[in-house]
Amino acid sequence: MNSVLRYTGIFVVLVLLQLLVFNNIQFSGYINPYVYVLLIIILPLSMPSWVVLIIAFLAGFIIDAFSGTMGVHTFASVMAGFVRPWIISLNMTHEAADPDISPSVQNNGLRWFFLFAIMIVLVHHLALFYVEVFSFSGFFRTFLRVIVSTLFTTFFILLLDMIGWRR
Repeated sequence: MNSVLRYTGIFVVLVLLQLLVFNNIQFSGYINPYVYVLLIIILPLSMPSWVVLIIAFLAGFIIDAFSGTMGVHTFASVMAGFVRPWIISLNMTHEAADPDISPSVQNNGLRWFFLFAIMIVLVHHLALFYVEVFSFSGFFRTFLRVIVSTLFTTFFILLLDMIGWRR
């Protein structure tokens, strides 16, 4: 019960941060940090996939509802939650010792957490930006947006994790 309350609090904080702070950050149309993806990243590695998908759906749906983006965040969040088990299996090493703990730099090491976070964020951003434009006519421009936004989002995620905001 304690972990349910903890993750509910984290969910609320990340969604509010996204809606009130990070949605207002946009540099020249290329940099859009979406830190609410951290919610999908920090769920325990052993959490059942269906629970991750429900949480990802709710997070994306709330962001869509308050941003007026008509489902793109919901789709991208569910996509990130869907590929999460495969990314975990790709990254599973001795550094990811206990599957019941929440992924973090402190628990898993910087290298493991960075690779895990950047892969989840990359999948999320690929789905988000390509569904948003719904066209391949500006493929390389959109791909540049994906890469730059992935780097900035991952930077903010690492920063949030390293300052220990969820302890």
